[in-house]
Amino acid sequence: MRKIILGLGISLDGYIARPDGAVDFLFMPKDYSMGPFFATIDTAIMGRKTLDVVLKMGGGSSPSGGGMATYVFSHSQPPGERDGLTFVNESPAAFVARLRKRKGKRKDKDIWLMGGGDLAREFLKADLVDELYIGVVPVLLGEGIPLFPSGFPQRNFALVENKTFSKGMIALKYKRVRSKAKRKS
Repeated sequence: MRKIILGLGISLDGYIARPDGAVDFLFMPKDYSMGPFFATIDTAIMGRKTLDVVLKMGGGSSPSGGGMATYVFSHSQPPGERDGLTFVNESPAAFVARLRKRKGKRKDKDIWLMGGGDLAREFLKADLVDELYIGVVPVLLGEGIPLFPSGFPQRNFALVENKTFSKGMIALKYKRVRSKAKRKS
């Protein structure tokens, strides 16, 4: 089954962006590459506010390059395909159930949930996140948009990998630990 991987960069105090949505504190050390991660995915999911940040960072060009299917959850945009993006306005559970049944564009690769905090909360509420892939940069913001806003039940994860890079960045990978259903005798 295709996994949903929540992957993004955060500050030491758990923020994905400043209060105004700016992500200028995030950096990519020379010895770090997203290439191995991108090789495992073929689909991206984001919220509309994250799309706005991506568009601003990319000079207004659509983030749909590289043949990756890109879905944007939005309450303000009508559903449907536009500019290489597919806008979605439904529950994450219903959407993911359909998406997981579909074959990926590149041999059933995984699905990247790239933000933001509110969308991550909805996916965690529905217990849809299978892995976390988090780059932690050594900056304390003091305030901002949290990766994990309150409002979802406890979810347990096990550390799969941790790597340290130059400039103090740490990449952490966690796998969701779900209790196995009890067998009926």
